[in-house]
Amino acid sequence: MRAFTRIAVVLLLMPGFVRAQGRPAPDALAASLQSRYQGIKDFTADFVHTYRGGVLRTQTQERGTVMVKRPGRMRWVYTAPERKEFVADGRKIYAYIPEDRQVIVSDVPADDQATTPALFLAGKGDISRDFTAAYADIPNPGTVSLKLTPRKDEPEYEYLIVTIDPVTLQIRALTTRDRQGGDSTLTFSNLQENRGLADKVFAFLIPRGVDVITDGTSK
Repeated sequence: MRAFTRIAVVLLLMPGFVRAQGRPAPDALAASLQSRYQGIKDFTADFVHTYRGGVLRTQTQERGTVMVKRPGRMRWVYTAPERKEFVADGRKIYAYIPEDRQVIVSDVPADDQATTPALFLAGKGDISRDFTAAYADIPNPGTVSLKLTPRKDEPEYEYLIVTIDPVTLQIRALTTRDRQGGDSTLTFSNLQENRGLADKVFAFLIPRGVDVITDGTSK
């Protein structure tokens, strides 16, 4: 589940936001980000997930596809180098790694308790309410980056950096700094919005012969 909670994925997209003179205050940009995010019914994208640093000073890179539908539905499919799947159907979250032959099942938290980045993408939480915003100096031409620090301590991460197109407010990358000093970055491409995804896309069928772990217990 650790990889799932990093998936960071707070926020994606929001309406065009152009300012003739200078850039807006970070809180204003965060509010616009939240507003656009609320207007997106669903989206799909390809992603590359890179992790650097941490206690062991490791570096890994994975890739896959994501589908999200508000409220509370997601499907993250990692395709390389190892297949993994993380699905939220609106009520439950399923984490499945075929090599481990187990599925971890947990409840989707209430809106005011959804502080992990991935769940913001699925219509949980509120950027302006849950984070303080500041500009981050990230050298990525043609983009702007916001550093989002949670207003209450989070066990999984210290802060997020979301890199967006300053005109369309579509996300380009999302970085999570974890408590071990590691940076987990999701870079998105081929983003498509409001495709009319059906709820059945987010149904998860537990494979035969796997252990099912719910609240720390196997079934």
